Amino acid sequence: MKTRPLGKTGFHASILGIGDLADRSVPLKECVRTIHRAMDFGLNLIDTAPGYEEGYSEEIVGTALRGGKRDGMFLIDKIDHLLDPVIPQVESTLRALKTDWVDLFVFHALSDLEKWEQIAAPGGGMDQLAQCVKAGKTRFRGISSHNPEVLRAALASGLCDVVMFPVGPYVHADYFQEILPAAQAAQIGTVCFKTFGAGKLVGDTLGYNQPLTQRPRGKFSSGGQSPLVPPELPHLTAEECLHYTLTLNPDVALLGLSFPNEQDAAFAALETFQPLSPERMAQIKELASEAVQGKGDCWWNP
Repeated sequence: MKTRPLGKTGFHASILGIGDLADRSVPLKECVRTIHRAMDFGLNLIDTAPGYEEGYSEEIVGTALRGGKRDGMFLIDKIDHLLDPVIPQVESTLRALKTDWVDLFVFHALSDLEKWEQIAAPGGGMDQLAQCVKAGKTRFRGISSHNPEVLRAALASGLCDVVMFPVGPYVHADYFQEILPAAQAAQIGTVCFKTFGAGKLVGDTLGYNQPLTQRPRGKFSSGGQSPLVPPELPHLTAEECLHYTLTLNPDVALLGLSFPNEQDAAFAALETFQPLSPERMAQIKELASEAVQGKGDCWWNP
């Protein structure tokens, strides 16, 4: 697994990261095995949040990283309640994970500029998170955002060690034409999601496995099962999506791969990766625009 520096954190992250895979229909042991399978392949960065499946994600990740498995892993968790006191949220997460520290805490889905300004103000959430750094409860600070305007302000503030934002075949161009190079120029780590457009690009879903209809769905949104009928709407392949994201070159492409067959498709795509030509990138982007039609709101695009 190729690795690269995650900004100025000193950590060399795998170019693929382990995204949220919480699904309460799947037993804990099976979810843990899926994480370990990704770790065995060489993925060394993992992301979770208190609100993912009402705490189930943190339970899965905490269990998966016990017994010596934490060594060499970069663990990201979130501050879900953006304007509430930070320290109690951090302590709650540490209890849920059964750990003393997390590598990175980010303010989750921080996409409102006014909220960012409150968090960045003296005594605000970023200052409170800095106290957690001093106390050894975390090492780094950052945000995840679905708004380039907020990301611009966060990058300019000098308060973020890592930023998380969308990069993929169907995201607003500002993310990869402006935000990504600006973060890299400032040596701020970039962990990027939405390679598969919340599943919309590779399956018939409103996002994150919410079905469009009751008919059987494609392999990326059927709980690992093969489709029983041909797909009715345009799809991209895992290879097209991942090659597009990797060509744009974020530090980490964070993928939510909940089942072994999904992992296998992504790992196979990684093995064949070569940077795409501008012509092929444009073609995939056009195909992605077709693939999201009729599949609900793409909330990550302003």
